[in-house]
Amino acid sequence: MDQAEVVKQEVKQEEKKLRNYALADWKYEKIREEVEAFQAELSDDDDVDVCLALTAFGSGTVMQVTNIGYQNPDILYFYGYVNGNKAQIIQHMSQLNFMLMTARRADPAQPPRRIGFSMGEKKGQIEE
Repeated sequence: MDQAEVVKQEVKQEEKKLRNYALADWKYEKIREEVEAFQAELSDDDDVDVCLALTAFGSGTVMQVTNIGYQNPDILYFYGYVNGNKAQIIQHMSQLNFMLMTARRADPAQPPRRIGFSMGEKKGQIEE
């Protein structure tokens, strides 16, 4: 292993020690891991979109999420569509509660929608 690689690993170890697990970026990363694992089980041939059932907005609200982002210290953003209408949820981490699910595509001719992640300078952090 060359010197640059050694230094890179040491920096990563230091970052882990300094990590604040109470911030939104940690929750964002955990959500991302779960969503990516869920989506990995689906194929593009599946006639479904990936959605979130939102418990905070009534039992019948389903959001077709297209993107997720965050802003430290405690806000998560969900972008997508509810009943075909553009929607955005601004959610405090303490209120976070949803069910990841699939729903039949409204237009089977379109490619399936999968959830993306805002990838700004800091892994999804929303620009101010």
